[in-house]
Amino acid sequence: MIASLRGTLLHIGTDHAVIEAAGVGYLVYAPRTVLGGLGAVGEPVFVYTTLIVREDAMTLYGFATVEQRALFETLIGVTGVGPKVGMNLLGSASPDELRLAVAQSDITRLSRVPGIGKKTAERLVLELRGKLDLKGLPAAASGVAPAALAANNELADLLVSLGYSLAEASAAIAAMPTDAPEALEDRLRLALRYFGGV
Repeated sequence: MIASLRGTLLHIGTDHAVIEAAGVGYLVYAPRTVLGGLGAVGEPVFVYTTLIVREDAMTLYGFATVEQRALFETLIGVTGVGPKVGMNLLGSASPDELRLAVAQSDITRLSRVPGIGKKTAERLVLELRGKLDLKGLPAAASGVAPAALAANNELADLLVSLGYSLAEASAAIAAMPTDAPEALEDRLRLALRYFGGV
C-alpha cells in the first residue's frame, strides 16, 4: 500500500498530476480542489494516497488530508460509487459539506455531482448515514430550516448555470449570513457580492 508520496511536481492535468519521487514519475488522480493546491510545476509536493489494484490496473489517488482520503475510501464502499464518482464528490465539496449533505438527506445537493443520479444519491445517504462521523458539523449549518435548504439548492443551481463551479457556489452559500432573506433574488445578490469580494 502506498500511503503517501513526496516528490517534485512534473505535470498537472484536468484530473491528475505526475509526481516524481526517487526518479519514478507517479500518475496520481486527485480531486480538482487538491490539484489546485499543489503549486507550480517543478515545486516539491506531498499528497496522501490510496492505491487501488484491479485486474487490469493499479491506480493511485491523491488527497490533501488523511480525512479526505478516509472519506474517499468510505465513499467508494457504497454500491455503485467507483473511484471516478468518488473523485467528483470530493471535487464538488469539502468533507464537511459532504457529511452535512448526508446528515440532512440532501438528495438534491448530492445528485448535482457529475455521475450521481437521484438513485445513487439516495443510496449514498442510506449507506453512509451510519458510517460517517457526523459529530463536529457546523451547528448553524446542521440547523438549516427546510425552506432555507430549498432556497440554497435553487441558488446553487442558478450559480452553476451562471458558470460558477459547484464548489464555488457551495462556498458562497456557506458564507451567507444566517438571517439572509429566503427570496432567490436577494440570495443571488448576496452570493454575487461574495464573489466580488473574493
